[in-house]
Amino acid sequence: MTILDKIIARKIEEVAERKLQVSIKELEMKGYFAKITNSLKTSLLNPASSGIIAEFKRKSPSKGIINANVIPEDVTRGYVQAGAACLSVLTDIDFFGGSDDDFLRARKANPSIPMIRKDFMIDEYQIIESKSLGADVILLIAANLSPLKIRELGKLTKELGMETLLEIHDEEELNRSFCEYIDVVGVNNRNLKNFSEQNVNASLELVDKIPTNCIKISESCISNIETINILKSVGYKGFLMGEIFMKTDNPAKALADLITGL
Repeated sequence: MTILDKIIARKIEEVAERKLQVSIKELEMKGYFAKITNSLKTSLLNPASSGIIAEFKRKSPSKGIINANVIPEDVTRGYVQAGAACLSVLTDIDFFGGSDDDFLRARKANPSIPMIRKDFMIDEYQIIESKSLGADVILLIAANLSPLKIRELGKLTKELGMETLLEIHDEEELNRSFCEYIDVVGVNNRNLKNFSEQNVNASLELVDKIPTNCIKISESCISNIETINILKSVGYKGFLMGEIFMKTDNPAKALADLITGL
């Protein structure tokens, strides 16, 4: 059983538990469900955009604890002030140490910036739940979703006024998963089945395979300005980065220094 298999097995249990605790009707009446969403596409296409999607992440299955003593509103507000184009906040509890509370605190502190709910989506319930949390963008991971499920979740996401980020790692995932409900394609340079790769080769290999009318972002294994500039030169508009910032004592300053260098 791969790490991803273990994550999804636990996620199935978690979603079932959540459905018993809060109904869909309750979700539609609470929190940020009626909020107008902020567009990731618009943010990344802005000529003045840094393109940096700054991630708030406490730990990961491969690296363990990255930074346990951080305050979501402080880090994310600092990211925005430093020039982040978008925020990504982990909400998976068991494997990444995230929570809905982390997302809600970041949302309250940063009402006007696009926010991605970073989790493993498997059920329509989570899409509605994400809307109530104030998410602007839903992550759909090809490695753990069938083409039919991607269409179903993508369609609901669009109906609720949010945008979809399809995450792929190789050409096979792209070819079977891309559909009309996808707004942004993200290439995860790390293979989620083993969390191994430590380079951006996947992004460089797939850039010409992704439909030209789709915004492209590169995710993971990005640690320096030179790599970002290479990715920009071939057509990437966004760069999802978290660990490089979160492992420091001051994540916002680490982002500000990188953007200054850009």
